[in-house]
Amino acid sequence: MRNICILFFLVIISLGANAQGNNDKGKISGKVTDAVTKLPVDYATVSVYKQGSTSPFNGASTDPKGNFKIDNISAGEYSITVDFLGYKRQTIDHVSISSTAKNIVLAAILLAPVQNQLKGVVITASAPTVENKIDKLVYNPANDLTAQGGVALDVLKKVPMITVDIDGNVELMGNANVRFLINGKPSSIFGASLADALQSIPASQIKSIEVITSPGAKYDAEGTGGIVNIVLKDSKIQGINGSVNLSAGTRLENGSFNLNARKGNFGVNAFFSGNEQLNSTAINTTNRTSYSKTRDTVTQLYQKGSSAFKRSGYQSGFSLNWSITPKDELTAAINFNHFGNHGGGITNQNQSTYSSLNNTTLDTLSLANSNSRFSANSTDWSVAYKKTFAKEGQELNVLFNSSYGTNNNDYSLQQDYITAGLPATGSVSSNPGKDRETDISVDYAQPIAKDFTIETGAKAVIENLNNTVLSQKLSNGNYVPDPFQTYSFNYKRDIFAYYLSSSFSLFKNFIDGKAGLRYEHTSTTSDFPGTNIPSYGIFAPSFVISHKLDKTQTIKFSYSYRLERPDYRSLNPFYNISDPHNISTGNPDLKPELGHNFELGYNKSFSKGANIYIAAFYRYNTNDIQSFTTFYSSLKVGDSTYSNVSLNQRYNIGKETTTGINLYGSLPVTSKLSLRSNMFFADRITDNPGSPQVSGFAYRINLNGSYDFGNNLAAELFVNYRSSQKGIQGTNPAFAFYNIAVRKQIMNKKASIGLTAANPFNQYVNQKSTTFGSNFDQTNIRQLPFRSFGISLSYKFGKLEFKKDKERDDNGQAPSDNNGG
Repeated sequence: MRNICILFFLVIISLGANAQGNNDKGKISGKVTDAVTKLPVDYATVSVYKQGSTSPFNGASTDPKGNFKIDNISAGEYSITVDFLGYKRQTIDHVSISSTAKNIVLAAILLAPVQNQLKGVVITASAPTVENKIDKLVYNPANDLTAQGGVALDVLKKVPMITVDIDGNVELMGNANVRFLINGKPSSIFGASLADALQSIPASQIKSIEVITSPGAKYDAEGTGGIVNIVLKDSKIQGINGSVNLSAGTRLENGSFNLNARKGNFGVNAFFSGNEQLNSTAINTTNRTSYSKTRDTVTQLYQKGSSAFKRSGYQSGFSLNWSITPKDELTAAINFNHFGNHGGGITNQNQSTYSSLNNTTLDTLSLANSNSRFSANSTDWSVAYKKTFAKEGQELNVLFNSSYGTNNNDYSLQQDYITAGLPATGSVSSNPGKDRETDISVDYAQPIAKDFTIETGAKAVIENLNNTVLSQKLSNGNYVPDPFQTYSFNYKRDIFAYYLSSSFSLFKNFIDGKAGLRYEHTSTTSDFPGTNIPSYGIFAPSFVISHKLDKTQTIKFSYSYRLERPDYRSLNPFYNISDPHNISTGNPDLKPELGHNFELGYNKSFSKGANIYIAAFYRYNTNDIQSFTTFYSSLKVGDSTYSNVSLNQRYNIGKETTTGINLYGSLPVTSKLSLRSNMFFADRITDNPGSPQVSGFAYRINLNGSYDFGNNLAAELFVNYRSSQKGIQGTNPAFAFYNIAVRKQIMNKKASIGLTAANPFNQYVNQKSTTFGSNFDQTNIRQLPFRSFGISLSYKFGKLEFKKDKERDDNGQAPSDNNGG
């Protein structure tokens, strides 16, 4: 790894030296606002033409504050155009860049609304697939063909620095402790089951995914891996517009509907989406060999069975946005989410016990019939107020966000023995739970100077969770209540935070940066007997600094201190006995995991559209939370005793160090063919006192190729491979897949039809994993159905009306009519 880092620094130094020849380049910047409301125009298209030319050679889109900046422009005379749907084009001619005037700041650009009705409007502007910003990376899936008809997990598989396994477990730079947000806000839907929640969001509903590997002080300190923010689609375009997306396939079906309406300073957005993973059957084989303490008795358990599984979910939401004045904005939203899954199957079991003491072998044959059902609902609602001031960059934000979720986990298992003389065993359990979280935050930004801004804020998070476990066991042919597995578990957590941070530019814009300090105090109570969770507070510093080597090259370095609080699933002491030979339970005594994250990044863009991003990282965690399996020849749960059991539980296991590098590149090979690739390499070292050090190297490589055939027909191929990785008790399986897709846009690009295929030549994905301990070795092989074919349809509609509002006074009020009527 040291050699990789040395090579990385040498590449940067050499590129920095080559950059000295590009100092003759210039840049053009400015701000675009609505000529009537004086509000910034977000996502306007700014194009640069050589004076007299009819084809642009460079351009950009405005940010949410209406600002834009276009770098790497040679000396010469240019024409600038600014376009946005529903506005008249604005043109600025004879903009000159020379050796004495390299940085051109245009005067305020005012866009005037169109004064007539538009029919059949088609929006064609699009953002780059990957945007690398100072504090985050943004993935825009608008032109992601292979994810059409898919879900959020299908999009995440393409995002740089993110790894997804076949079960939907997500890692960010090799760390699974990732904080997920929707539209920048937490949701209780993620607490019930992250994989199921991500499977329930259709890809067609996602506007972008923001990856924040080193969050600043403004963000919660939760998540040692970082933050992933899923931004759902909305629209601030005047008039009425929307979209409909439908897909059907052999493995997955989904659909979504979006409706946006905006008139003047008031807008509404409504959506509904849903999906279903059709019933599929997986084959599972487990072979475990265990030993007695004296090693004179060997037990071999062989399990082979099949299980059917299906999943479904839907979401709906409604939001209001009101620009009360040009400086006051109010947004309110409510969302409802539901998802669930259902599985069941039959497993043949053969347990063979050999004793060397008397040279005997005992075989026990049985048939296990299991059934499980999980469902979760959540309602999220929020009210946000934003106040801007006369001084640019000065703003106040107040947010109230509340999330309420319910979930229920039911399972049943009956084990019938084929071997004569043994009675059947079984259990039935229902595990309902509730989760309520309320967040209140206040953020304020104050520019002190042109290149220095201070931000400060406070936040309160109040969370209440409770679970009830109702269990029955099979006794003499009848199911009777099991008092030892029937109880309630209440959990309350309050987090209070305050932060202070700054954004700055130093040494004549030689260095841009952000730095801050966040303090969070956590108090937790639980009523489970024997559990005492002490309160604690942490200071979480963070910073990021960047330097432009030239107009096309940027280098940045960041650090953040993070923590991972154990969630209630890891704390809940409920025993899941859906498989009596493989039992899992929570650990109420878990402590928070603490992490130090360092990252060094380099970004280079080329004149013809190619781009590379290299990120080297180092992460050091203490109180590392990991799953650990312990084998028991006999385990007592309540008044029941189970034999030959592997018990899985999460513990704070020593220290973990991860060092790695992520490489991302995009290349337009021709005007029709473009390639993207992301490669991730990391070595994870775990130190657990009393155990040997464990080192596990892993890598992930993917390649995305798209081709434009013309006539609005395009095709895409996506190939992904994730290697296996050694852990503290075995090896996680490798995962490989490939997707093919084509899309035809019709009706003047208002509609499209697409075809997709995933692993078309392989019905199953084979997953082999190993687990071992001091007295057992286990191999597990799963055959998961992954092949699928699908068709997707989408349609955009819009009938927009733009009418000029009455002039407003300085307080944002329309003047009264004084005609004396």
